[in-house]
Amino acid sequence: MAFDRASLTPGLEALKNALMHQFDVWVSGWGQLATWLDQVPWGIAGHLIETFIFYYPLFMAYTWITGAIIYYYWKERGTADTGSLPVLPHYPPISILIPCYNEAENVRETIGYAMKQNYPEFEIIAINDGSRDQTLAILEQLAQEYPRLRVVNLASNQGKATALRAGALLANSEFLICIDGDALLDPAAGAWMVRHFLENPAVGAVTGNPRIRTRSTLLGKIQVGEFSAIVGMIKRAQSVYGRIFTVSGVIAAFRRSALHRVDYWSNDMITEDIDISWKLQLDGALIRFEPRALCWVLMPETLKGLWRQRVRWAQGGAEVLLRYGHRMLSGSARRMWPIYAECLISILWAYLMLAALGVELAATLFELDKPGSVDILPTWTGMLLSLTCLIQFAVSLGIDARYEARNDGGARYYYWMIWYPLVYWLINVMTTVTGCYRAIRKKRGQRAVWITLDRGVTRRDRTGN
Repeated sequence: MAFDRASLTPGLEALKNALMHQFDVWVSGWGQLATWLDQVPWGIAGHLIETFIFYYPLFMAYTWITGAIIYYYWKERGTADTGSLPVLPHYPPISILIPCYNEAENVRETIGYAMKQNYPEFEIIAINDGSRDQTLAILEQLAQEYPRLRVVNLASNQGKATALRAGALLANSEFLICIDGDALLDPAAGAWMVRHFLENPAVGAVTGNPRIRTRSTLLGKIQVGEFSAIVGMIKRAQSVYGRIFTVSGVIAAFRRSALHRVDYWSNDMITEDIDISWKLQLDGALIRFEPRALCWVLMPETLKGLWRQRVRWAQGGAEVLLRYGHRMLSGSARRMWPIYAECLISILWAYLMLAALGVELAATLFELDKPGSVDILPTWTGMLLSLTCLIQFAVSLGIDARYEARNDGGARYYYWMIWYPLVYWLINVMTTVTGCYRAIRKKRGQRAVWITLDRGVTRRDRTGN
């Protein structure tokens, strides 16, 4: 039987017409539904979401600015300049803990600076956590050179939390100062941090003031302002309003008895600094910020390195929210409620911001009408966000100028801050979403071990040398 193609043509044509008609009906129906959704409560909700996306960062920026200014006039204005030493009623011994993983390039310089502490009695404990380079050999050589230095060797990579615990258990002092293996500790830092422990026995930890060493690329220059406007400003504001979200992992001091009560650092949390901050504060200990405790640190100067670092930070924050969420139901944790709520709202903002960017992209690609009046592009709303960002950086760099004296007060980096909303907001939105996803997927009890980090693409602009 022969196949008659011509006899099938009218049927195919009819089928095509029917499908096209159905498609037109489908498109028309969705168009009517979209119009209806824009006019009824969901449309109102959409506008509210866009308003939240716009006003939330504005609200938080001015909250941080106000808190930082209050802290400055309350705690910093008229006090001794950086580099000077506080007069203490007595000088208890301190132990400086330096966990190291593949730090052969940096650890000699780090130990050398730590040895310059302007403090009567201190020891340094360097913990080699299964490094695969020459870190252990260099540390053993330095131990022969410096009598104050003790070296602890962990045969395999156990993670920073385990390394810190080992150092804390072997320390001879009640007060511990923890820095990273690539950090340069200011000679006056120890005395400024110990001051808080002596003034108030409820203080369980003191977070220092990290300053950026790598500042040759655009990312490095922006981070100079970020550590003032975001890290330093937020810590000042949180010190005024209640509780601090986290100590700085690169420089923090601890009361060992407070650490012992909470069983030290958790070895299954990817950011041990955020976790120990919450454990201590939920146990009733106080955390103080000491801006004169300076520490010069290396930071990523490539997009890949920055991405990995910020995903790790975001995941660590999400892990803390997940682990200690049930503790928030207790009235004893009420002082932590504002920080917990802020973290949740910030995560929600990131997801909504990502959705808004997706809508913007779809509307541009497919020439669709997008309802709403909020825009992060250079309209009046975008200009207001940019202006607020510049105000925030101006205030923070002004407060931190005394700590950037070796770099002309930091004012020369203000120009580069105009790029912050464009570069870092997008990165922070994506890393928050990615970090939360990883935190949810992570198995509880999975050990967090070291990874090799981006330490900057140049060494020429290291402040503190």
